[in-house]
Amino acid sequence: MPSLLCLPGASGRAAFWAPVTARLAGQGPADRTGDPGPATLVGWPGFAGEPPDPSIGSLDQLFVWLLARLPPGESDVLAQSMGGVLALRLALERPERVRRLVLTATSGGLDVASLGAADWRPEHHAAQPDAPPWFIRDRTDLSARLGEVRARTLLLWSDADPFSPLAVGRTLQARLPDARLEVIPGGDHSFAENRADEVAAAVRRFLGAP
Repeated sequence: MPSLLCLPGASGRAAFWAPVTARLAGQGPADRTGDPGPATLVGWPGFAGEPPDPSIGSLDQLFVWLLARLPPGESDVLAQSMGGVLALRLALERPERVRRLVLTATSGGLDVASLGAADWRPEHHAAQPDAPPWFIRDRTDLSARLGEVRARTLLLWSDADPFSPLAVGRTLQARLPDARLEVIPGGDHSFAENRADEVAAAVRRFLGAP
């Protein structure tokens, strides 16, 4: 039974996905005959009060850190915002470790400014002035590789998120080989946490489907 690997965005909080995983517990999203696999909720070093790791000075190095902490075997990956970029890298570079992807409000490694996204950096710096500065500088571009992703993907988007507008979700749907898009109307950038009932229901349907 696949485990659930839950990656937050730039909040870095391991608890970001807790409202969703709490609603999934006992509902069998990964195995319709039983409970889902155990959930691993990841927190990013140096973010949201997590102790910094001096070995991490880039998203590439954070990815290496994540690889060393994956749960065993295959996982269904739930990923928000920055976590979605890392989840796509995982699906590209370790496809045997990813059964399905659920991506919410992420850039997906695209140039979101060209798709109408507002600049998130000033707001993030104001909210987390002690967050690692490499994150502000990161410009990871996965656009040329998205067609290589093998994992079936659910894209959960809002139509009211200024930082990852619906155009980003539609572009990812067009570029990923096996993706479908669902819209949570009126959600903000953190809708995966504060609209957990709707998000958990969509995740349950997706992970439990044949």
